[in-house]
This record gives sequence, structure tokens and C-alpha cells, in this order.
Amino acid sequence: MESTGCAVVGGGPAGMMLGLLLARAGVRVTVLEKHGDFLRDFRGDTVHASTIRLIDELGLGAEFRELPQSRLRNVAFPRPGGGTITLGDFSGLKPPYNYIAMMPQWDFLNFLARTAAEEPSFTLLMEHKATSLIYDGGRVAGIRYLTKDGAEGELRADLVVATDGRHSVLRQAAGLKSKEYPVPFDTWWFKLPRFASEQGEVAGIVPAFGERDAVIALFRDDYYQMGYFAPKGAGERIRSEGLERFRERIAALRPDLADRVDAIRSLEDLHWLDVRLDRLRRWCVDGLLCIGDAAHAMSPAGGVGINLAIQDAVAAAARLAPALHRRKVTVKDLAAVQRRRMPPTVIIQTVQRGMHRAVFIPLFSGKRSGAPPFVQFVGRHFPAMRRILPRLIAIGPRPEHAPAFARREARRPTA
Repeated sequence: MESTGCAVVGGGPAGMMLGLLLARAGVRVTVLEKHGDFLRDFRGDTVHASTIRLIDELGLGAEFRELPQSRLRNVAFPRPGGGTITLGDFSGLKPPYNYIAMMPQWDFLNFLARTAAEEPSFTLLMEHKATSLIYDGGRVAGIRYLTKDGAEGELRADLVVATDGRHSVLRQAAGLKSKEYPVPFDTWWFKLPRFASEQGEVAGIVPAFGERDAVIALFRDDYYQMGYFAPKGAGERIRSEGLERFRERIAALRPDLADRVDAIRSLEDLHWLDVRLDRLRRWCVDGLLCIGDAAHAMSPAGGVGINLAIQDAVAAAARLAPALHRRKVTVKDLAAVQRRRMPPTVIIQTVQRGMHRAVFIPLFSGKRSGAPPFVQFVGRHFPAMRRILPRLIAIGPRPEHAPAFARREARRPTA
């Protein structure tokens, strides 16, 4: 039977970062990813300032900056009647960490995978889908999985870490219960072409608000990744209204992109995201730890879910690497990770719930579009808040630093 020190289930940002860090500690770590590659659209594009700083601490800054990316410089909302109000300018943060990098997530994950592969104790198994947990005397002792050919296998491990997202198979298998919070919207992702004349650095991403809906555009090299926000339960209405009506909605929200809405060729081009906001009451049982979206599903509001998941991975690696070397990971060790990462999770989710109440609920009820009055007031009269918001988004509460065992020497970037 196969065995490893730590089995990480899920090759997203949290899983790949945890695998890299543990491998640099000399821990035998195996990451299982159910897909054959990382090339899936409609994932988050943001690499936040605290993550960029972490990458520099790992000695990977030069290679990271060679990846295709643009820089997000500010947070802004549209004003009713036209124009925008800037709520925060990332350039006010201490350089060189005064921006958010926008890049396709598959480039970021491939970058982490290539780097981790340089470590002799790291293994990445693509097209391996975890199906259940293995127990030994009441303790989680490994996982069962299926390969792309349907072959069943087992992997024993001193520790299993679930990073398999908001619909985590492993957290369900362990019987871990979550606290759910209401979310007023779902998101439909799709593509629109981006012309050569529209290339360039991203100053800010401003959502466009309609009467009862909204849209946001994220920047790829040759297309826009569009996110259409509509009330929970609107899926049946969107489908019944048909393709042409959906195109009309997008054109009305973004008249500057109306000349290309025919690129949406069918409703099958729309990828529905069931937006959830929850967090586990307990992130662990003996032998199993959940982090990232497997522990706390985040709303896309603020775009901070990726950063929070990566910070979870850093905290987990720092705490658990010594125990994994001893081959004795206790529930106390796992609970310590939750204690450290629960406060920033609660803070971010509380802010997101506030955004839902202040922006999305009034929008979908038809009471208001654009920046709510208090946002406009703060933007105009409280410059201190305009400094706090960029830090909350770009750095986050309780940012983590690379543990000493994972650091490599590299020239510190200047910009």
C-alpha cells in the first residue's frame, strides 16, 4: 500500500502552497488533484500583496514577476449618475507590495507545481480523485481515490489535509458541520473578447450596476472574464428569458462591450457559481485538517478568498512540519492551526456580510444601484478609511510569513 507523510487533497492555491512549503521542510508530501491540468476558466485571478511578499520570502520573486500579469491599483465604486469614487488606493501601501497582481490562476498553480517538483519529497498526482477516508482505530489514516481510468487506490498518511474546496468530499466524509450565512446572489461567469487596443496595466476594476443586477470584468491577455451577479434563485428566470435577453442585459450594463456580446453563443457558455458563505465549527478531527474553502467558503465580495486560503496553508505548514517529522500529529496541533486562522476568517466574512447588506441586498431589491451613501461619505470625508480598506484587501488580517525552513535567498525586488 502507498504511503506518505502528508496527503493534501486538492491542487488549488492552498493545496499547492502547502505542498511546496512542507516539501521544503523535508516532509514527504503528496498532493492529489482530480483534474488532468490546472486549465480551468472562471477561477479567481488575484494574487494579493501578502502572497507576493510570501513568494519573495521563498526566493521566487524574480520568476513570479516574469509570469504574465497586470497590476490592480485601486478599489472603486460607480457613483449614481456617473463617475466613480475611489475607496482605496493600493499605491499607498509600502512598496514593493503596493498592488494586487492579476493573472490566470492556472499560471500561478503551474508556477507553484514546477517549484515544488524541485523538492525530492514532493509528489503531485494529477487525475486522482479522493473518494473517502481511511480510518485506523478512530483516527484518519489516509484516503481512498480513483484514477482517470477508474482504478481504485489507497494512500496512507500521517496526516490528511483537505483543500478540496467549498464542496469538500473529505469534510463531508469526516462529518464536520458548518455554519451557513445567507448570500443574496449567485454569479454567472463567461468570456468576452479583449482587443489588442485594450491591453495595458489595470488601474482598477469597477463593477457596473444595473437596476437589479451587476457585472464585473477581470482582465486576461485576449479576453475579459466577466462575472454577472443576480439574485439567488434567478437561474431559472435567466434560462427562460433566453440568450438574446442575457446579451441585452450585458450590453446595458457595459455599453462599451456591447459590440462583442455575440461572443456568448449559447446559455451553455455561462458557468454558474453557487455563491456560499460558511465556515466549519471545527476544522479538524484526529488525522484530518481542513483549510481554505474546505474550512470556510468565501463570497467573491472583495476577492480575498485565495489570499485567505494561502495564509491558512502557511500557518499550517509552520505549525505541522515539526510534528510531521516526528510522525506524531496530534489533535492539539491541528486545533492550533484553527485557533490562529479563525480570527482573520471571521473578520473577512463579517466584512463580506456587511458588503452584502450594504450593496447587494439594496441592489437586488431595486432600492439602489452604485455605491451606497455611506460608502460615498466615507470615500469623501474619511481618508483614514481609504488607507484601511486597501490594507484589508491586499494584506489581510494576520498575514503569515514564510517559515524559516522554506526560505531561499534571492535578490529583494525594488518594484
